[in-house]
Amino acid sequence: MMKKRTGNACLAKWHQAFWMIVVAVLTGVCTMDGYAAGKGEGGYVAMPSGVQCRMGDGRMRVEFVTPDIVRVRYTREADFLGNGTIVCLPRRDGKVAFRTAREQNALVLRSDSLEVRLDLRTFALGFKDARTGTVLLEENAARPREAERVYTEKVTYDRQSKRIVKTADGEKEVMDVLRRDTVGRTWKYRNHFRWREGEALYGLGCHLEDFMNLRGKRMYLCQHNLKEMVPVLNSTAGYGLLFDAGCAMVYSDDDGGSFVELEAAKEVDYYFMKGTSMDKVVERYRFLTGDCPMLPRYMFGYIQSKERYTSSQEIVDVVKEYRRRQVPLDVIVQDWNYWPGGQWGYMKMNRQYYPDPKALADSVHALDAKLMISIWPNPTNCPQTRDFASRGFMLERSVYDAFNPLARAHYWKYANDEFFSNGFDAWWCDCTEPLDADWRAMPEGYGWDNHAERWKGNAELLGDVLGAERASLFSLYHSKGLYENQRATTDRKRVVNLTRSSFAGQQRYSTITWNGDTHASWKSFAQQIPQGLNFMATGCPYWTVDIGSFFVRKGREWFRMGDFDKGVADLGYREYYTRMFQFGAFLPLFRSHGTDTPREIWRFGNPGEPFYESILKMIHLRYQLLPYNYSLAGRVSLEDYTMARLLAFDFPADTAVYDVKDEFMWGPAFLVCPVTHPMYYDKGSVELHGVDKTRAVYLPEGADWVDFWTGAAFKGGQVVEADAPIDRLPLFVRQGSIVPMGPVVQHTAEQAGQELRIVVYPGRDAAFTLYEDEGDNYDYEQGRYATIPMTWDDRKQTLTLGGRTGEFAGMQESRTFRVVLWDYEKRQVEEKTVRYAGKEIRCRF
Repeated sequence: MMKKRTGNACLAKWHQAFWMIVVAVLTGVCTMDGYAAGKGEGGYVAMPSGVQCRMGDGRMRVEFVTPDIVRVRYTREADFLGNGTIVCLPRRDGKVAFRTAREQNALVLRSDSLEVRLDLRTFALGFKDARTGTVLLEENAARPREAERVYTEKVTYDRQSKRIVKTADGEKEVMDVLRRDTVGRTWKYRNHFRWREGEALYGLGCHLEDFMNLRGKRMYLCQHNLKEMVPVLNSTAGYGLLFDAGCAMVYSDDDGGSFVELEAAKEVDYYFMKGTSMDKVVERYRFLTGDCPMLPRYMFGYIQSKERYTSSQEIVDVVKEYRRRQVPLDVIVQDWNYWPGGQWGYMKMNRQYYPDPKALADSVHALDAKLMISIWPNPTNCPQTRDFASRGFMLERSVYDAFNPLARAHYWKYANDEFFSNGFDAWWCDCTEPLDADWRAMPEGYGWDNHAERWKGNAELLGDVLGAERASLFSLYHSKGLYENQRATTDRKRVVNLTRSSFAGQQRYSTITWNGDTHASWKSFAQQIPQGLNFMATGCPYWTVDIGSFFVRKGREWFRMGDFDKGVADLGYREYYTRMFQFGAFLPLFRSHGTDTPREIWRFGNPGEPFYESILKMIHLRYQLLPYNYSLAGRVSLEDYTMARLLAFDFPADTAVYDVKDEFMWGPAFLVCPVTHPMYYDKGSVELHGVDKTRAVYLPEGADWVDFWTGAAFKGGQVVEADAPIDRLPLFVRQGSIVPMGPVVQHTAEQAGQELRIVVYPGRDAAFTLYEDEGDNYDYEQGRYATIPMTWDDRKQTLTLGGRTGEFAGMQESRTFRVVLWDYEKRQVEEKTVRYAGKEIRCRF
């Protein structure tokens, strides 16, 4: 048998080599020894979709995945072993039509869209738009890539030192390291690039650094309570890069060089994605890594959370109070410590305080709300820990083995038995890093800006427990387990997973990422805006924050830096919370959460008082915008759209927007301008005097703008002073927009089928597609949803409601639309009511 297998293997290799030579000879790029002799240290051989190179120090493959996407692989191993991730979807690479040409010292591969130039002396790559000849990106010709052998270790912990430590992030199992044994080897790689002068780069995830445009910056990439790593870059030059490796990384564009460094990988594996816009780059990324499923409609309402509700009765009472006050609410959240005392992370509710999980879910549902539950990947000192360990499903430090499909299925069994089968609706997957090296008191001088030191410590800890080559992948596999197991259980309820960590590809598992346990300071608030915009620029569209920030008070740890020790009793904190609340109303998830102080609306004053009314006003606006927002979500799933958009997405020609950190687009219509400094009160309820209640707003060039609140019109390409009283977030609408709006309702399901206001902002032609479905379940995947195209002809002053496409259960065949047209000169609107029955209808003004 052994001889037979060996013979077959040899024969297969001979056939492969023979046909590679035949293809290469036919294309004129190969000599008969299998590798063409360049003037460099090696040669190349043609492949069906590209070329393979042999250099003195390694091998490289350059292959077309599509005419717009090229995969580049480089290894110092004897063969291409892959990095073993699930970042990209399995695919059968078909042959892409391309041509090859030999030029002086170079080989050129050209599809009908993209030209790749391979320097045969240095093996540096360059990427051009094949249609325009524009250079999009080049590797550094002097030093395109380098590698360093590194060794992997197995860490043996001292079991006698095992102890449970209480931290701000829960109870953690800690043991001393007994010894480190070298058990293997891997590589540290650097790939050097030459970015184009004037281009802006975005992406890489959500990080503590206060960066918008990443040019000239250095970013340390790993997973952490306050870092969510997604190794994707999106450029205004018309391309993106996806790095497929599971290790910690470094991005650099400073005096130390321009490169991406992989700390532990079998090979460099990156995808060059040509896109004519940043949206197109996102489309290419999702082609490789997966589409975004629809979130349920209720997730676009208001979500109330805090650390924490302590009983079933308190949860129900909070929902009842929202209903009594007629303040809209869709989701209530149960945070940690619902488990029996001393059994950290156990997916079992303490029956003393939560006597009947099903009755709790039923009670919340009876009030027309949904219930989200916090679950953890690191159960400690509880029956769940011992059960997983007995099955071989636990890693060190009491972390379950999310890389094992059997362990993921068993994790789901616990989640299903206690929660999902009892009617709980949504998951909050906390601590999916799943370990932090510095989430404790650190030596004096260690602070918020110790980025390199934090990266080093966390990359090492995660590498010790998970393995260096997959140190950043835990959340991706954990999310896969929840998504696939819930989908296998039922298709009647859409998966929702709010999680604290992320990675490339995770969007296909219905995840929403939030930025971790932030602290309440105006500086921190301002930094969170570019953090989220860079995260969503990667192609992972769903991101949010803890409105009000998690830590409100100051403490001894470096991350407890809150400025408001008295919480809601401090008028300075009430102003801070209100301004964050306005920002949160224009994020994919609208969620209040945090510790140290309560978060319900009535904690911020009484009806009729400024902070209460400002918060209520934003909740009402969120629900009025539900038809617009849910249609954007439809575009995310069906068209690879991005809802919250850094300004370069829509205005790439306006270089003035490249580093604007405190403005963004919400869909195609809204320019959102959060207020990130106090105007009324400093901390300690100290009243401020002489502070203008305005903020400077840059209105991007390439559009004209309308103040959402007043109807005043402005030319683009200028800075204006926008009024910003406490009840008003500076908010502008692009002229040439259509915004469908609904009535204020108490929860999202109430709005289905109701009369809509179709608000038209003239000045240019406009288009918008209204998307509707059942709001939950996966019937939309079988085409059971409806769209209504709307177009505005500015010259004819006519709105056309096109014929409806599609249908779904419960859809109303006939609808009433109230069409509203803004008159900017008079600062008033003209309205007409139309009855729509699915056929095209025109409304002329």
